[in-house]
Amino acid sequence: MLIRAFKRTYNRFFSKEQFLLRRMRSVLGYTPANVYLFKKAFLHKPERMDKYQGARNNERLEFLGDAMLGMVVGEYLFCKYPGSDEGFLTKMRSKIVKRKSLNEIANKMELADLLSHYNQGTRISPSMLGNSLEALVGAIYLDAGYHKTKRFIIKRMLRGGYLNIHELETYDDNYKSQLLEWCQKHNKIITYRVVSKYKQDKRDRFKVAVVVDDEEISQADDFNKKSAEQSASEKALISLGVIQLQKA
Repeated sequence: MLIRAFKRTYNRFFSKEQFLLRRMRSVLGYTPANVYLFKKAFLHKPERMDKYQGARNNERLEFLGDAMLGMVVGEYLFCKYPGSDEGFLTKMRSKIVKRKSLNEIANKMELADLLSHYNQGTRISPSMLGNSLEALVGAIYLDAGYHKTKRFIIKRMLRGGYLNIHELETYDDNYKSQLLEWCQKHNKIITYRVVSKYKQDKRDRFKVAVVVDDEEISQADDFNKKSAEQSASEKALISLGVIQLQKA
């Protein structure tokens, strides 16, 4: 504990990474002891990566942060909704930790400036923001332990004004499920087809089409095939008149 406190004091006044540390004090509420962990949380993986480079970008921290988010959010919802069943809790957790929600939280936390700083020459995509937020959670866990990580997730992410949990209770954003339900109700057959797979921002990107009764209804693309299917399903529901286009 004394060593960690000394490192935090040293970093606050003498570290060369003051840009990072000022942003972390604003986001976390404290000065990290292990600066390298938090710097790595914002290092995006290169297009070509050998088997050892995974330790030099944020992917391993992202893996750890994803696990921490799932556990803490699950515990938080379990206590917040004592009368709710497993299905409701699972859906709520999914809505909170899904990529779109994390992208939005990271954007509101203004983490893009750190991504730009450590990935110069790379266009910052929304998914990179969400990935970095997960990596940041992993860095907090390794730097300060479980209780401080839990405090950050609950107080800063869930209660910090970045997310409205009460709105999520009634918000149904599983467009793929809604489209399947509509097709079953109207005796229609739905399929998803990968139109193309290409590179963007040094990552694989998928273009997916929704086909209903052999007629292509919509297309969408994303870095994740499941996310592309969700976006294409939303467009299909709008095209079919099942839901209305959400105005910004």
